[in-house]
Amino acid sequence: MLGTILLILLIFMLLGALPTWPHSRSWGYMPSGTLGIVLIVVIILVLAGRV
Repeated sequence: MLGTILLILLIFMLLGALPTWPHSRSWGYMPSGTLGIVLIVVIILVLAGRV
C-alpha cells in the first residue's frame, strides 16, 4: 500500500517538474531528470519487494 502511494506521488511530482508548465519553464530538464531517476529506483524497489 505504501509503495503504491509513493509511486503515485512520484508520478505527480514528475509531471509537475516538466518544463512545459509555466512555473517551471526556466528550470530546464534537470528536475524532471532527477525525479525520473528517483522514480526508476522506486519502481525497482517495488518490484523487488523492498517497499
